[in-house]
Amino acid sequence: MKQKDIYILGIESSCDDTAAAVLHNGKILSNVVANQAIHAQYGGVVPELASRAHQQNIVPVVHQALAQANIDKKELSAIAFTRGPGLMGSLLVGTSFSKSLAIGLNIPLIDVDHMQAHILAHFIDEEGFEKPDFPFLAMTISGGHTQIVSVDDYFKMEVIGETLDDAVGEAFDKSGKILGLDYPAGPVIDRLAKQGNPEAFKFSKPKVDGLNFSFSGLKTGILYFIQKEVKNNPNFIEENLEDICASIQFTIINILMDKLKKASKETGIKQIAIGGGVSANSGIRQSLKDAEAIHGWKTFIPKFEYTTDNAGMIAIVGYLKFLAGSFADERITAKARTHF
Repeated sequence: MKQKDIYILGIESSCDDTAAAVLHNGKILSNVVANQAIHAQYGGVVPELASRAHQQNIVPVVHQALAQANIDKKELSAIAFTRGPGLMGSLLVGTSFSKSLAIGLNIPLIDVDHMQAHILAHFIDEEGFEKPDFPFLAMTISGGHTQIVSVDDYFKMEVIGETLDDAVGEAFDKSGKILGLDYPAGPVIDRLAKQGNPEAFKFSKPKVDGLNFSFSGLKTGILYFIQKEVKNNPNFIEENLEDICASIQFTIINILMDKLKKASKETGIKQIAIGGGVSANSGIRQSLKDAEAIHGWKTFIPKFEYTTDNAGMIAIVGYLKFLAGSFADERITAKARTHF
């Protein structure tokens, strides 16, 4: 194998998805994800069940990723894995497996920050998708995180705004639970919102200084509103579900866009990239596209499969770190909380 042929195996196990991907010189050859449907019946991820499922899934998922990429594990240049942030039990499975495989193959081990990976997923070589230039603003929005990051280089990033309580994905899911929707509720609310009136009901936006977010107050406001209306009309949710979903989504998107506009104005940066599971939301994507014309932004939205937790984004960070010669020691451990 020539040095120019770099093959990275990426492994992601931060929450409830076990994922493996093979990347060749910046291009994804395979990107396999095993979902854990068991959590739906509990209305959220159960950490103990998640770590057990990772133990069952990780070997077949890695095997499938290598088979789809049509390469032998001996051709791998390095193994990249999610060190954190995430659920400790889940992270330990991916970390232990990656360390063992790297030692067995005698190849470098590369640790990856999950949140950096959501941002750097934009640098995967994918036909039809442009890569942002530095500097750019990244908004990472998921079930566990909501951040605005100023990105000056691949590994020179600064969090300039983040949630003080609930993440945006959590706000969607908890709102859905109040309405009796299945978990995860985000995609369901998005689908129903398309048929509703976004201005049917008004929800107050929290007042938070600077570029930080808060969603706990909004969630409480939605709960009290629903309780009050259902008391007057037991069929209120059923009769107004699409309008309620549209109004909730409209409010959440406005909160996100207000902070993003403020960040762009304060930094002077007009290149905006989004990432994380909630970036799959159609309303958010449309709002970003609308902002291009209104504010002169250039926006970057990743391919759908790289928005939710996946190993392709881990592999691209591994590739960039490989080129920089940034490797991990075999004594490295998982970290549930990380700061970059």
